[in-house]
Amino acid sequence: MPIVPPTHSVERSLRRAGAKVVVGLDEVGRGAWAGPVTVGAAVTGLRRAPEGLTDSKLLTELRRRALAPVLADWVTAYALGHASPQECDELGMTAALRLAAVRALEALPVEPDAVILDGKHDYLGGPWRVRTVIKGDQSCICVSAASVLAKVHRDGLMAELGEACPEYGFADNAGYPSPVHRAALEEFGPTEHHRLSWAYLDALPKWSHLKRGRDVMGAADGSADEQLTLGF
Repeated sequence: MPIVPPTHSVERSLRRAGAKVVVGLDEVGRGAWAGPVTVGAAVTGLRRAPEGLTDSKLLTELRRRALAPVLADWVTAYALGHASPQECDELGMTAALRLAAVRALEALPVEPDAVILDGKHDYLGGPWRVRTVIKGDQSCICVSAASVLAKVHRDGLMAELGEACPEYGFADNAGYPSPVHRAALEEFGPTEHHRLSWAYLDALPKWSHLKRGRDVMGAADGSADEQLTLGF
């Protein structure tokens, strides 16, 4: 089935409502066992997108890596924000996503009038004017651009982190579940790059004593979905 290219439809509607600068946000790393959660922010204007742009998950690694520098030169502005594994543990995922998103927005050289956020849940909130769009990383050009830039950057970061602990295969799995990652965790336990409140530790009797509980903020943030499919 052919991929439908993203458009500026949502951005145009926000502009008609008075927004001059519209930024697209997308996250990567939410379901990983290791590494930061990263949010990309991209301002694209209404120019025609580079050929082949879509949600980063629908692109091959080779295509993403080729497209990222093109996008970096093409966008009006972009920035990335991260929340560390420790912040994910301390805050819970919803608050960690907001922290990463705020860092990305504050790093932009322009101040947005409106934000297009991928998904149905507004984890950002005020003072920004937010429009959530389900599958926005496929349908909105600025969100697609943010998706690719964030994914390629985080993959590169995880590969660098993995140089000091090659047993975990971070260069290939980017901190997500994989057979190599699972085997390394069973044998060596979590590294400083791992999230210690995640459910995967429940299946590691040798290392389960390292699991961290959530504090009041983390327990109340409604972000338990990242725990549901990550066990062995």
